[in-house]
Amino acid sequence: MTNILIIKHGSLGDLIQANGAIEDIKKSYSKSHVVLLTSPHYHDLMSRCPYVDEVLIDRRLPRWNLLYLYKLKKKITPYNFMYVFDLQNSSRTKFYRKYIVKKAKWSSTETTLELGQLKSDFNKKPVLKRMEIQLKRSGVKTENVKKSNLNWAVTNIRYITKDYINKKYILIFPFCSPKLITKKWPYFPILVSQLKAKYGNKYDIAVAPGPNEIEESRLLNAQVILNKGKSLKINELISLIKGSSFIIGNDTGPAHICSHMNKSGLVLFGSHTSAQKVSIESEKFKPISVKDLRLLKTEIVMEEIKKVLN
Repeated sequence: MTNILIIKHGSLGDLIQANGAIEDIKKSYSKSHVVLLTSPHYHDLMSRCPYVDEVLIDRRLPRWNLLYLYKLKKKITPYNFMYVFDLQNSSRTKFYRKYIVKKAKWSSTETTLELGQLKSDFNKKPVLKRMEIQLKRSGVKTENVKKSNLNWAVTNIRYITKDYINKKYILIFPFCSPKLITKKWPYFPILVSQLKAKYGNKYDIAVAPGPNEIEESRLLNAQVILNKGKSLKINELISLIKGSSFIIGNDTGPAHICSHMNKSGLVLFGSHTSAQKVSIESEKFKPISVKDLRLLKTEIVMEEIKKVLN
């Protein structure tokens, strides 16, 4: 049996988007042992994935840490990988190609560029289009790359939600990375009040914060959904999104989950990027795009919500 390596470190939204590509790779190499190299945070989730046979952890320590790189190479070398699909396409994985997995045939953005095409120009294409092109030029049949199926990650979380949810619910995802504060719409507290006034009799309004967002989430006057005082695991978060009636969020990982599950909802975009470039829009999950999120009024968001929930 041959071994195939897929590299995808994250972030959460990027990993969610890559699930369709991972499925296509596995189906193209159905008799091979498919191994995913990813970040520690995603090990538990991806160990459940039916398109991956094994998950290896890469802590991505600094490249001057030669001992770590030596151990990583020692861990990877025995697999004698026939093919590497680099879905991360970073400077780090380019380094791995040169020094860590040297003998395998390699698929990356750079190996699939057309003659004379610049990587900077290729990267202007939407994320999923880039991934599709890479796989096609590497001989992979692409049937799922643009529609990640996350149903394999769904589990029964009633033991969690019974303490918070009494009826249908609207989810909000008002947070973002501290490094990407321009993604954050500042008026979610006002929106929660308006949602409660309009829909409180029919829907609970809930938020599922990450580990560093719990304290801030308590200021929103929404149901803060936790599991024994801790943030939900990723598969629990996916399951919570699956059961929701509507979602409103910033451009973050949970929004990409909503998109690929084709949930009804809105994702709010400022000038940091476009919905088209990050491939987030779906049939039911729609973007509101403005130049400056600080100028996006709650009334505009509410009008879009009413089109679906009224």
